[in-house]
Amino acid sequence: MTQHKHKDKIYAEPRSPVAPFRFDERVAAVFPDMIARSVPGYAAIIEGIAVIAAEYALPHSRCYDLGCSLGAAALALRAGVGERDCEIIAVDNSAAMLAKAARLMKQNQHGGAPVTLVESDIMDVALSEASVVVLNFTLQFIPREFRPDLLRRIAGNMLPGGALVLSEKIRFDVPGENATFTQLHHAFKRAQGYSDLEISQKRQALEDVLVPETLDAHVERLKAAGFSQVHLWFQQLNFVSLLALR
Repeated sequence: MTQHKHKDKIYAEPRSPVAPFRFDERVAAVFPDMIARSVPGYAAIIEGIAVIAAEYALPHSRCYDLGCSLGAAALALRAGVGERDCEIIAVDNSAAMLAKAARLMKQNQHGGAPVTLVESDIMDVALSEASVVVLNFTLQFIPREFRPDLLRRIAGNMLPGGALVLSEKIRFDVPGENATFTQLHHAFKRAQGYSDLEISQKRQALEDVLVPETLDAHVERLKAAGFSQVHLWFQQLNFVSLLALR
């Protein structure tokens, strides 16, 4: 288990009521620990984003990290892009997350493509000349009725041969399968040091905030949006990452 400087203890004490989850200052302070201990395979996905960027980023294009949180995927994009003439744009609607992301970017200034941080709702941000776009556990927080339009806009502003990385928590149509993977995810979190109280309260906080869909629903929507190929490149428990090619 990776040790982080600031440990997530947000749900360690009983809360009544449990407020809906928000990406606020408390979450920003512990986010690296929270995401690593909550999402199976998160580090491998970040590494994979760098590999995908190295393969699909085009010179004189833009790479987008939409819903960037603290910018882990943006830094992976920069690593993958290397010396290519690309601009990386990292977008989030949380001022608290972006403030910490800015500090982390300063700590990781080792040359490479410039990273521009933008505070905006990703539904409103202008996209153009995109070769690689990342939605890393972001779409699940967008109201379901807005998801098709976002993906159509991404596809419509992507250069031929471009790539979208879409990482999501998924649900399953078969109730027994859903229950099995939920149980295993909770077991994963316990193995990372979370208590049953923390797991229960976090689940309550995310109710109706994080709305997962099936893998088939994601694939069908991506194809309808205009992507020519959709590949499952990563899965651990009920967490997946898809590669959609324009």
